[in-house]
Amino acid sequence: MEFATRTIHAGQPSEPGTGSLIAPIFQTSTYEQDAPGCHRGFDYSRTNNPTRARLEAVLADLEGVPHAAAFASGLAAENAILQAYLTPGDEIVIPQDVYGGTYRILNKVFQPMGCVVRQIDIGDTAAFEGALNSRTRLVWIESPTNPRLLVYDIAAVCQAAHRHGALVVVDNTFATPLFQQPFALGADIVVHSVTKYLGGHSDLIQGAVLAKDEALFEPVKFLQNATGAVPSPFDCWLTLRGLKTLELRMQRHADNAEAIAEALIGHPLVQRVYFPGLPTHPGHDIARRQMTGFGGMVSFELAGTVDEVVSFVSSRRFFALGESLGGVKSLLCHPARMTHASIPAEARAALGLSDTLVRLSPGCEHRKDLVADLLEGLATLQQAREAQVVLA
Repeated sequence: MEFATRTIHAGQPSEPGTGSLIAPIFQTSTYEQDAPGCHRGFDYSRTNNPTRARLEAVLADLEGVPHAAAFASGLAAENAILQAYLTPGDEIVIPQDVYGGTYRILNKVFQPMGCVVRQIDIGDTAAFEGALNSRTRLVWIESPTNPRLLVYDIAAVCQAAHRHGALVVVDNTFATPLFQQPFALGADIVVHSVTKYLGGHSDLIQGAVLAKDEALFEPVKFLQNATGAVPSPFDCWLTLRGLKTLELRMQRHADNAEAIAEALIGHPLVQRVYFPGLPTHPGHDIARRQMTGFGGMVSFELAGTVDEVVSFVSSRRFFALGESLGGVKSLLCHPARMTHASIPAEARAALGLSDTLVRLSPGCEHRKDLVADLLEGLATLQQAREAQVVLA
């Protein structure tokens, strides 16, 4: 069964009682039992819910594994993994480019509990393996990364980590299971911010953890119930609806991203463009090898001041200024002041995260409108500069 067909049919039969093509939302907290402890697979919706169970079945199918657990947010999903596999004294290795929320939970929550967080250049495979040791419990990577869209050789990372007894967690949010299958490359656990492309409409907050091995999955599944950070049935239903158009949407996102990247390359006000589909991207060859598409995100460094960045991102017609990404309506943000503001300025500079970086999440609008919107904003900046020169 092809991917697009699976998004519509996998784990989603018509509702048997009425023949309803779309399954109902099981908006209930509890379930009638036939006898004490004798139920029909569901006893309390924190533990399990038919709508959530359907969603988890679909997510697992799309990633090609048997196990998935949905959470109330991407960070709740991350927290479950970290709680399950890190104890005081354990080490987790993360890349230099990582989502600000991941940086925050590791450095502000788990590091004070005694866990060791090491942020290194995972792109240098030999140096990366040399940095691993007997205390390294988890290697956590994004590929492509947030926000600079760096690409790592997932198979090589997994092989190196496994030689040292470490588990590999891959955040597959940017690529989605359409464009990348981390388990086929050796990943142990995959995490998603379902909020983004999987939901796809900027109308829910959700996360998911997936695993191939039942023994690895069970601690996460236990924490899903024990800590209770579960999504509502309605949000699960929204995600099921969104997933049905995942392939269609991702192809449009990717086409738009490519058109934007090509339009920005060489512009006098653009210092650098980050998009794995560009042959000049340092991870382009790896992306071609391990991905079936280059994703829908583009980032670029403005050749200008922070004030000019603020002016640019605050005045676009089709790109709304906001947190998050992956929705049908285009978004853009200034990571240094928004999504990655939890990383101290000194640390951002050391990691190569520029204060003039702009992150774009092209939506499903027409590419001509999105490109024109961005070029218009750059032209406005150029005109403002020229006016200042005349006044001087």
